[in-house]
Amino acid sequence: MSENPLVDGEISLRCVEKEDLTELYELIYSEDVPEWKQWDAPYYALEYESYEDFERSMLRRLETTQSNSDPDSIRIIELNGRIVGTISYYWEHRPSMWLEMGIVLYRSAQWGRGIGTRVLQMWSSHLFEQLPLARVGLTTWSGNERMMRSASKAGLQVEGRMRKCRIVDGKHYDSIRMGMLREEWEQMRSSDAGRNVNK
Repeated sequence: MSENPLVDGEISLRCVEKEDLTELYELIYSEDVPEWKQWDAPYYALEYESYEDFERSMLRRLETTQSNSDPDSIRIIELNGRIVGTISYYWEHRPSMWLEMGIVLYRSAQWGRGIGTRVLQMWSSHLFEQLPLARVGLTTWSGNERMMRSASKAGLQVEGRMRKCRIVDGKHYDSIRMGMLREEWEQMRSSDAGRNVNK
């Protein structure tokens, strides 16, 4: 059964439906060198796959989530009813309840408008509410300063920096591990609630 969408004003994080797959496929694969990929782990090549393979793997992922008690592992990011990206998580080490978040905004016109920050806040809150996590994490690279700013504004802190282990356009960059502890999230949530009461 599909979960309810997470909504914050004009932003909605909703479950992926089969009818979304054509548009998602276009957003990911319509260009040979998509602009979003220059920021989303560009040190890994975008592996082209046929629509049939994409559909099969996405449907398998959705079915797997629905067959267990976990929250959906991927949601569509909609802005005013239009698909602009995806937000997801994956288990880094399930026995430790250690997961990592990932976000992609495919439409560059939406970059730099605070959408990523709000989505990360919504998603991390959802994960803390649904799962007994001690922390949520996110990994990026030092060349993606927008991602680091968004994550920081959403409450994540730099927890680790592996120096000069990513190469983009012939230049070395650091791998950046960021995270937020449950107690930090709870403190942020109570601060937000206090501000709303005082309005």
